[in-house]
Amino acid sequence: MKFSDVFLKSLKPEEKKYYRREANGFTVRVMPSGAKTWLFVYTFEGKRKEMNLGSYPEVKLADARTKYAVAYELLKNGKDPAGMDRQAKDERRKAPMVADLCTEYIERHAKKFKRSWETDERILNHDVIPAWGKRRAADIVKRDVVLLLEKIVDRGSPVMANNTFATIRKMFNFAVERDILLHTPCYGVKPPAPKVARERVLSESEIKTFWNNLDACAMSSEIRSALKLILVTAQRPGEVIGMHTDEIDGEWWTIPAERAKNKKTHRVYLSPMARGIVNDSIDQAGVSREVPADREYSGFVFPTPHTKKVQPIAGQALIVALSRAIESPVLDAKGNPLFDAEGNPATVNKIGVAHFTPHDLRRTAATFMAQAGEMDEVIDAVLNHAKQGVIKVYNQFKYDAQKQAALVSWARKLAGITTGTEGAKVLPMRRRTGGGKG
Repeated sequence: MKFSDVFLKSLKPEEKKYYRREANGFTVRVMPSGAKTWLFVYTFEGKRKEMNLGSYPEVKLADARTKYAVAYELLKNGKDPAGMDRQAKDERRKAPMVADLCTEYIERHAKKFKRSWETDERILNHDVIPAWGKRRAADIVKRDVVLLLEKIVDRGSPVMANNTFATIRKMFNFAVERDILLHTPCYGVKPPAPKVARERVLSESEIKTFWNNLDACAMSSEIRSALKLILVTAQRPGEVIGMHTDEIDGEWWTIPAERAKNKKTHRVYLSPMARGIVNDSIDQAGVSREVPADREYSGFVFPTPHTKKVQPIAGQALIVALSRAIESPVLDAKGNPLFDAEGNPATVNKIGVAHFTPHDLRRTAATFMAQAGEMDEVIDAVLNHAKQGVIKVYNQFKYDAQKQAALVSWARKLAGITTGTEGAKVLPMRRRTGGGKG
């Protein structure tokens, strides 16, 4: 007998349940109620067993035959398919919800091994937990991953889709390594969008607009100063916001190895413009932390505002503040959001410059140094890029004098751009030696 939908629909209920078998145990059971159930009927270790493959017509014939084929293959290999099915279900019941897995991944892995753990947490909270949070982690399959990523791409965020994929792939790999899951649903999934290196560089007019419009934006003074210092020093945003007074010695700022992306201690020359920003920020931090006037403030240069916690502003804070300044919501007189003709929230660009990120400020500084004729080796030294190949072993020169000259020249150029006076002199600011950790 070969099952078909016509045959299955013709099966009518009787006073007692009965079975119809296709071959090798592939069976359909018909109950007096009319319910039809797919079964794999077999003998294992001398005992007759029935493995439930689902109900008909909810489970279609083709799907039932596929389930049967998998079970039959297990039996041929000497395994009890029903027993393994029960074990898999037990493991699934024990598996955590996706929301719980996200928490465990952040606490036990990301916070310990990733400087960007806050980005992972934000991604999981924004897209993953709302979609999967109440589902068992073991129930997430490859198709779920693909659909989630396609949804993010379709809303016009291909870069975010790639970042989300990278985060959930790490999370599921973490679950496999810790024996929380048997496998990752990300296996065989490719990044949903082409990875394109950012090339955003602000023009001179954009730099001037950005610099002069910062005060009109709704962001803390710590964030304003940090953004400016990224542009002046060409350093990584995360390393700038983590600056501590202990790292400053006169005109030099030393980023310790544990804070540097490449794990190499890095010395940054603080031009007069940079020192002005740093000194003003230190004074502001002392005021906000209520340090007595006769004592010098010691601690993070850009501490978290509105809290007494001893920590710098969060890495994501720069991105969020800048994004809000570029797309600031328009409110009516009562503080309610206004909408455009298409029903989207109305926004205004208070910073006056097309979208850019804090890291683009670092790229902008490096680009202007290159335009000024600085050698690639010097620019790489300013940026603390890791040396590659043979030069990594043999060239241990630190380029301190060249870095100083490049950063002073860039600060002079930047002063001319922001004030509209080319060749403006950059007057040195008062010196500060830094203090002990606070």
